[in-house]
Order: sequence, then structure tokens, then C-alpha cells
Amino acid sequence: MTMNRPHYILLPASPGFIVLSLIGAFLLNLQPLGGWIGVPDFVALVLVFWSIHQPRRVGIGVAFLMGLLMDVHDAALLGEDALAYTLLSYFAITLHRRVLWFPTVSQIWYILPLLLMTQLVQMTVQLLVSGKLPGWTFFLESFVSAALWPLATWLLLAPQRRAIDRDDTRPL
Repeated sequence: MTMNRPHYILLPASPGFIVLSLIGAFLLNLQPLGGWIGVPDFVALVLVFWSIHQPRRVGIGVAFLMGLLMDVHDAALLGEDALAYTLLSYFAITLHRRVLWFPTVSQIWYILPLLLMTQLVQMTVQLLVSGKLPGWTFFLESFVSAALWPLATWLLLAPQRRAIDRDDTRPL
């Protein structure tokens, strides 16, 4: 780590912003992009972010609720996404102290297995219900979501950052 790189002191996360980001991710997942290959699961990405950065505010209950909403939207087996998101949140909370020690780009190596595990759970449930296996492109979604991790981190931490050199005329 270089000495010239600024260190930000983060403000507490606003509960309103957390809810707004989860609603925004849900609305992004509602977009009709189903025909495209590798469209990221924005809800899973935002859930894993908040489970790592704010594990006391966004936990397994929120993940279960978001999973039920996605199940209803996808017209999937009720509980498929709920189970996958609940496990995602649980393992993200389990790893949250370890993940935060690493720079944002290195955190991808922790986030990618979590996202792959989420898709593996979804695929297993679909396999048990329908007996059909998706193609290898099914897992491309996790790689695209993991590649978006630095951008998601930058965007979701932006409201919490304070200026390095504090100015009394600025609100933050």
C-alpha cells in the first residue's frame, strides 16, 4: 500500500440508503434482459455487499425477503432464490471480517465463490424440479457480477465517504 493513497473515514451507513440500494437492485433485476447471456444478478451483488459491510443491518432475514420477491418475479419455485440468497448472506456474514482486510480488487476472489455457490444452489433446485441442466453459460452471470464488484463497492460506499481535508462549508 502506498503512503500517498488517501484513507477515508466512513460515515455510518444510512438505513434509508441501504433500503434504496436494495430496491434499486431489485428494479435492475426486473428489467427484461432475460435473453442476454451473463446478465448479473444485481440483488445478489448488493446483498453480498451489505452483508459484508453492514452485517447487523442486512442479514439473513433481508436476504430471504429479497429471495421471495425474486421468486415471485421469476415465477420460479417459491423458495428457490430465497434459499440461495439466504445461504449467500450467511456465508458473506461469516467471511465479512476477513474480506474487508483486502483491497477491493482482491475481494473478488472471495465474492466469486459466494456468487457461484448461489447459482449452484439455484441450479440444483431447478435440476431436482425439472430434471434439466442449464448450459455452461449459466455460470457466466457470477463472473460478470464478480467483475462488477469494484464498481458496486465504489458506488455503494460513496455516500459514506468523508472528504480527506475537511471543509466547514461542505455538508460532508
